[in-house]
Formats: sequence, C-alpha cells, structure tokens
Amino acid sequence: MSSQLKLAISLALSTAIISGVANFVSKMAVTVVKDPTTFTFLKNGIVALLLIGLLIFTRRWPEVKKLSRSDITKLVAIGVIGGSLPFILFFTGLAMVSAINAAFIHKTMFVWVAILAVPFLKERVGKLQFAALTLLLGGNLVISGLPSFSGSRGELMILAATFLWAIENIIAKKALVNISSPLVASARMTLGSIIILAIIAIQGKTSLLVGLSPSQWGWTLLTSFLLTSYVLTWYTALKYAPATLVASLLVPATLVTNALNALFITHTFPALQLLSGTLLSLGIVLIISRANHLIPRANSQPSSTQSIPVK
Repeated sequence: MSSQLKLAISLALSTAIISGVANFVSKMAVTVVKDPTTFTFLKNGIVALLLIGLLIFTRRWPEVKKLSRSDITKLVAIGVIGGSLPFILFFTGLAMVSAINAAFIHKTMFVWVAILAVPFLKERVGKLQFAALTLLLGGNLVISGLPSFSGSRGELMILAATFLWAIENIIAKKALVNISSPLVASARMTLGSIIILAIIAIQGKTSLLVGLSPSQWGWTLLTSFLLTSYVLTWYTALKYAPATLVASLLVPATLVTNALNALFITHTFPALQLLSGTLLSLGIVLIISRANHLIPRANSQPSSTQSIPVK
C-alpha cells in the first residue's frame, strides 16, 4: 500500500469523526438558528471565506488562472450539485427528523458512490469489496434501527441530498486529477453559498441574515469550523484514494453521532451498539485490506472526455 493511500485512509477516518460530531452539533444548531436555509448560508459562507483565505495564505491563488475550460465546468458542477441544493435539503430535513436517522441516511452515501464509481470511474468492486460494503450497511442498520424510519418528508429530503452528494463525489474525483483539494473545496463552498444566497433573496428571507443572537452566532461558527475541517480532509482523501473507499470510511461517523446522542440526550447505551461496532469494524478492516484492488487498472482509467453525471 502506497504512502499516499495510507494518508488518504487516515484522512477519511478523521473525516468520519468530524462528520459524526457535526451531525450531532448541527441538529442542535439548526434548531437554535431556526431557519435552515439561513443557517446553511451563514455556515457555508463562513467556510467559503476561510477556504479562500487558505488559498491566499498558501499562495495557491495563481492555480485559478491555469484552470482549463473542462476544469471550470467540473468546479461549477461541484458547486451546484454538491455545494448548494443538497445543503438546503439536508438541513431542512434535519430540522424534521432525529440526528440518528439523519446520520444513517447520510451514511448510505457510500452505497450510491460505489454504484456510480463502477461505470464512471472504472473502480473495481469485487466479491470481497461487496462483502465489506454489506458489513458496513449492516452495521449502520443495526445501530440506527431501520424500523424507526417512516419515509417522512424530512427523511426523503436527506436521502435526496445524500444522492446529490454521491454524484458530487464522482465529479470531484475527476476534478481532483488536475486541481488541488483546497481549490476544489473553495469552489464548492463559494459557488454554493452564492446560489443559497440567491435562494434566500427569492424567498424574501434576507432580513433573517442580521440580528442573530450571540448564541446563534456561536452555534453557526462552531458548525462552520467543523464543515471546514470536513471538506479539507474529505477532498484530500478523495484525491489520493478510490471514491468507494473514501465514502465507505465515512460510515463509522454514525457510531460517533450515536455515542454523543447517548451521552448527552438519551443517557442510554443500547447493547446493539456493540454489534454495530463489530460489523462496522469488520467492514472497515476488510475494505482497507482490499483498498488496492479498488483502484482502476491503468488501461481502464476514464478519459477526460467521458461523460459525467452533472445533471
């Protein structure tokens, strides 16, 4: 296993921890800030400013001038598909459902990524990889409790957001071949924030952007920090590892969310957490052990002209 792949695995697992904390914190934050769309814009806008600052500080800004038309198209697609609509869908849905249900639905993203990665990225999902994915899904099902799902509007909104983010992962994987991860993350959050602001203006909610209380700003800043950490670690991992692998390593975030929920909300630790943790651990170990086999063969790499799912 190459050093780059090992780094990607470490970053992806770090992203899972960040995601688990973020899911728990965001549930409370979106309740405090009240309007999900306003909260999403403020949070994402702050992240965009932080990432632009990072580009300037690390002197990566000249990279923008070297972008090809194809690169720009991919970045625009990432901003639209990954940085705007799914955030609105997710946080609006999150206000309607429990953090546990939201975490489970979001963590099914690895399934959608794997389905899309085979035809569009030529990644290889064999029997052992499939077994690992099944263990991960089983572990997520055990800890979340499928019978508690009702197919409510909020759950469907989160599912739609998850699928859009899966499509974004495929496009981002292609974009990261020629573009640095900080620039991809910056384009995603900046363009996405502009689109969300336009939606807020259309809805006539711009007045909600001012007058937040110190508590509301505190929650917004906390979630912004978590999201900044998430996108940087996620895109860097995605640059150096197969999309299926990176998405799969995000699944343990459910355990983090559930542990925080048990510690601070329900004050109970179900025995099923042990079974779920076992299944997830087996799945993670298996998928990591077969990481090299997910990488496309050199002669089957998708060409830059191959169509990508941007609509």
